[in-house]
Amino acid sequence: MIYLASASPRRRELLKEIIPDFRIVGSDAEEIADADPVFTVTQNAIRKASAVGCGRGDTVIAADTVVWLEGRLLLKPRSESEALAMLKSLAGRTHFVYTGYAIRTDSATVADFDCSEVYIHPMTERQIADYVATGSPMDKAGAYGIQDGFIKYDLKGSFSNVMGLPVEKLRNSLSLIGL
Repeated sequence: MIYLASASPRRRELLKEIIPDFRIVGSDAEEIADADPVFTVTQNAIRKASAVGCGRGDTVIAADTVVWLEGRLLLKPRSESEALAMLKSLAGRTHFVYTGYAIRTDSATVADFDCSEVYIHPMTERQIADYVATGSPMDKAGAYGIQDGFIKYDLKGSFSNVMGLPVEKLRNSLSLIGL
C-alpha cells in the first residue's frame, strides 16, 4: 500500500494524478526552518515520511513546501496580519517556491526537490485584504495558493510544485525505484 503523509487536499489531488489508490496518514513530525530552503524542504519531507509507521512492503510519500523571497523563508502564516504582510511583500516581485519530497520504502528513503520561479503581479491593498478574508491563504506557504485564481502571476517551472507536490519529478523518482 502507498501512503501519503499529508493532510493537504492539494497534495491529495495532485498525487491522484499519478497514483489512483493510496491512503492518507497524518505525520506528527517536528518541522525545521533552516536558512537553506533546499535543506529545509528535503529534511522536513524525510522527517514526515519517517514519522509514519507502515507495514512491510508499504511506501510512504511526504512533502514540504516553502516560499523563498530575497533570502528569507515564508512559511504558512500564523495570523491574518501575517498573511497580509506576506502577500504585500510578494506583490510585484519574483520569488521561488521549493517543494521537497521523500519516498520511504522498506529498504530506503529517497528525497529530492523542485524549485519554481514565480512573479506575482502588483496587487492593491484591497485585493490582498479580500483574498486573505477568504481564509484560503492561511494554510499555504507564502500565504497564497496559485490555483485559487486570485493571484495573477508568471511562472517558470512546475505549477504542481507551487501547489505543493512536484508531480513530474515525483513520477520519475517513483519509476526509478520500481513503483
